[in-house]
Amino acid sequence: MAKQKKTIITCAVTGAIHTPTMSDALPYTYDDITAQAVEAAEAGASILHLHARNPNDGSPSVNPEDFKPFLQRIKQASDAVVNLSTGGSLTLSIQDRIKPANTFSPEMCSMNMGSMNFSFHPLAGRYDEWKFDWEKEYVGSSDGNIFRNTFRDIREAAETLAPHDIKFEHECYDVGHLYNLKFCMDSGLFKAPIFIQFIFGILGGIGPEVDNLIFMKRTADRLFGDDYRWSVLGAGGAQMSLATTASQLGGNVRVGLEDSLLITRGTLAISNAEQVKKIRRIIEDLGSDVATPGEAREILALKGRDKVCF
Repeated sequence: MAKQKKTIITCAVTGAIHTPTMSDALPYTYDDITAQAVEAAEAGASILHLHARNPNDGSPSVNPEDFKPFLQRIKQASDAVVNLSTGGSLTLSIQDRIKPANTFSPEMCSMNMGSMNFSFHPLAGRYDEWKFDWEKEYVGSSDGNIFRNTFRDIREAAETLAPHDIKFEHECYDVGHLYNLKFCMDSGLFKAPIFIQFIFGILGGIGPEVDNLIFMKRTADRLFGDDYRWSVLGAGGAQMSLATTASQLGGNVRVGLEDSLLITRGTLAISNAEQVKKIRRIIEDLGSDVATPGEAREILALKGRDKVCF
């Protein structure tokens, strides 16, 4: 696959894993999500991957009413591509999880390409006190989670959202997810060019080693040829090193407080924008250019911001 000339930076602003106790920088109110998303875009992120939170206690939400206040404001303040999560809860059905995308018709949304054990329960032992009552149980009980995305779920999401002409960020946490995606493409659910997010370092998925990145990319090359674009998400302390490697291999990158609360090992980031600025500096210092939102739309063949419903 020919090396892409521009590197797309995605920023995942808040997610559904980390909780308010873990970092004062994690945004969960409408105002804070808006401000941090806009700042990340100004710093160089051309795609903003967004979850919603209950603005009162920071718990994850898939209620479209918790998306609406910040989506409208982000669109007014930024040209960035908006990418909505369809994985905002580890316990809700696919019907609930796709409601925000079905309501607001964004240019992009995420799509986990398989069911998996998805756990972050070791984090529960790091904190003696919690800001909100829900946090400890939510984190500690995640060892019992199965994140469900069956073939039927994937088909239901794809067919429900098809009229919106949304480009999926196909999140692949292990090599088997690539084969799931290939099956779905052969079944006509998704059209090229697809956008794959290789994800490393989540407990239950493939580990954050460069060898695994190379293996995932070679597998995707074999399965999809020139019909895909790709990006790398390294969780936790692997974020910057794997993003740097991906950028030098011709891929795109994802950073943000959803994926890592750190700016360097052992040091909390002060904002999403700080992470975006760091990876942008690395990319440019190594001789590559960062894509603008318009260039990202062209690379990924997106429908355009004038066709969203917010």
